[in-house]
Amino acid sequence: MRAEIEQIPDVVANFLTQSAGTLSAAAAALREKNPSIVVTVARGSSDHACAYLKYAIELTLGLPVASIGPSIASIYGRDLKLDRAAAIAISQSGKSPDIVGMAQSTRRSGATLIGITNTAASPLAEASDFTIDLHAGLEKSVAATKTFATSIVAGLALLAEWSGDEALNTAVHALPESLAKAVACDWSEMVTALDGHNALYVLGRGPGWAIANEAALKFKETCNIQAESYSAAEVMHGPVAIVTPGYPVLGLAARDAAEASVADMAHKLAGQGALAFLTSERPGAAKALPFAATGHPITDPLALIVSFYGFVEALSRHRGLNPDIPPALKKVTETV
Repeated sequence: MRAEIEQIPDVVANFLTQSAGTLSAAAAALREKNPSIVVTVARGSSDHACAYLKYAIELTLGLPVASIGPSIASIYGRDLKLDRAAAIAISQSGKSPDIVGMAQSTRRSGATLIGITNTAASPLAEASDFTIDLHAGLEKSVAATKTFATSIVAGLALLAEWSGDEALNTAVHALPESLAKAVACDWSEMVTALDGHNALYVLGRGPGWAIANEAALKFKETCNIQAESYSAAEVMHGPVAIVTPGYPVLGLAARDAAEASVADMAHKLAGQGALAFLTSERPGAAKALPFAATGHPITDPLALIVSFYGFVEALSRHRGLNPDIPPALKKVTETV
């Protein structure tokens, strides 16, 4: 896992070089389609990548984005009315039956289907109108890191081409350098601070909430910590009741319009006695963590998860666990 985290900047750089032609062709097809909605199909970390792209697409193009439960096709056998839709399906292996089945259904229903996968020769690739190969190389760790980050980069690169947003395109192509800085961020202070704790909250908002979802999953997968992710706006609607003195909270604030919301909530909870950490320089009671700014609000949250990955790998080992091979998990999950 550690080696694959450190590979992320180079993998992203390689992806941007290798996939330029496919990205341009897919973007041209989407401009011609001019969809009125975008739907996504994924599970696990790939679904968190889709949640990130939901915010990015809605904020950039103003198109609504909806996640479709794969069971609509695989269990319930229904096709949806998607003739005016674009579909994005993300799967590292490209062969989970329910993901492939729902992806096939979207295309059968008239959507233009973009498949994002690390396995170019896969059922998902065969089902797609355009296949964006991550070119990430073999990922041996059960916990996805480099494929997750590159899946988001793939979606953002496609969005930049599709929308013609030059500022976003520039930021995406600067990500290898930004993510190298993110890998170097030191969150070791939080490793020992979590000694004796087996539950926590991860807060975010917008694309940062998608990243909070991924962070919470990795806490569970690699450290056996019952982590729950919440929007900084939602945590006060009930979940705050269990934030007793010393309860750990991680606020993943990006340099975007939601930074103040996430920072203010982390500081508020710290003021109530929570053990709160925050990726922001906004002053307050929470402990500040270093972060690598990317210079663009849409790409900025991605750097946070790369820094988090290095931390959670170290936390797992600190707790005597093996983050490379978490118990009861396997690399390819084939659900129906």
